[in-house]
Amino acid sequence: MHRLLAALGDPHRRVPPVVHVAGTNGKGSLVAYLKAMLEAGGYRAHVYTSPHLVRFNERIVLAGQIIDDAALSELLERCERANGGEPITFFEITTAAAFLGFAETAADVLLLEVGLGGRLDATNVIERPALTAITPVSIDHQHFLGDTITAIAGEKAGTLKPGVPAAIGPQPADAAAVIAAQAAAVGAPLLRHGIEWSVAPTAAGIAYRGTRWTLELPPPGLLGWHQIANAGTAVACAEQLADRFRLDAGAIAAGLAGVRWPARMQRLTRGPLVAALPAGVELWLDGGHNASAGEALARTVETWSGPLHLVLGMLNTKDPVAFLRPLAGRLGGVRTVSIPGEANGIPGDRLAAQARAAGFDAQATADVATAVAELAARGPGRILICGSLYLAGTVLAHND
Repeated sequence: MHRLLAALGDPHRRVPPVVHVAGTNGKGSLVAYLKAMLEAGGYRAHVYTSPHLVRFNERIVLAGQIIDDAALSELLERCERANGGEPITFFEITTAAAFLGFAETAADVLLLEVGLGGRLDATNVIERPALTAITPVSIDHQHFLGDTITAIAGEKAGTLKPGVPAAIGPQPADAAAVIAAQAAAVGAPLLRHGIEWSVAPTAAGIAYRGTRWTLELPPPGLLGWHQIANAGTAVACAEQLADRFRLDAGAIAAGLAGVRWPARMQRLTRGPLVAALPAGVELWLDGGHNASAGEALARTVETWSGPLHLVLGMLNTKDPVAFLRPLAGRLGGVRTVSIPGEANGIPGDRLAAQARAAGFDAQATADVATAVAELAARGPGRILICGSLYLAGTVLAHND
């Protein structure tokens, strides 16, 4: 990355103030909340996230607008020329292109999401961000990051920088210890959930308490108990950035309530899948794909009444049983699908066999539409399509 960026004139050194976000779950939600708050306060935000759901362009938002095809093509061509045929990964060259776009388009802030891990991630070239953040750490991407919480947390903590404050979301004890040790080693001040800041549900929304702010806020616009913690972490970021970005309670509240982030416990309300549903059946979509996401899903649906069925598709780097286990006893039918066009997906029949072996009523189906139709025929209830952001993207693309 440093070689290519140097050939491009070091655009990463010419971007607006950076908020660098690492973590296993909730990175995208945190970025979405913070973007919504900043825009409600009148600021223009660049955003870099991954993966995309429908179009690659979604990954690069320039001053609030998704990059268009012509601009994206031009940036990538410049990066290809500068790279000169040297070895480069897909994520590295697209991250370089994003930095070029961010440097050459005026904005007030860059919200930069880590792609994978943190310490060796292509985004980890910003020498002194305005702020770093680490959302909850859990087991995921073991083949790259290690198979223990401590190993994975060490990779995430590699984004901490000397003298740069870090907002830390709720963490397992082992992860918290690793993050604290790395922060002490590099001299990064920590703003930790449950210590320097806290957030709790109230009858009217959420209550935030930080080092400077005490706020009563509306409920987050994204559904799920885990979104309370994600929203709180975003408020902690905004609080830490208050000297640089003047955000009043109204902007914070408007951002929390008005946030939009597809495929995060999203109810689908239009499109051919919805049009074919009988009365009394709701269709939902979520991209969660690891054990912690399964736990968050279980806590989110525990207050739902009536039957809940799943349409499940997952990558072969994930653990379906770990994802499903928290939902034991809560699910009706499970229909599994192969993720369309995804070579690294678990075939639907093998996924169904794994789910059945774990005690779930699971059968493979040819596609999402068939799976939804079979489950909808069982009568009123909710159907949740889940297990992969790649699956969620195909659903959004074909149910428009």
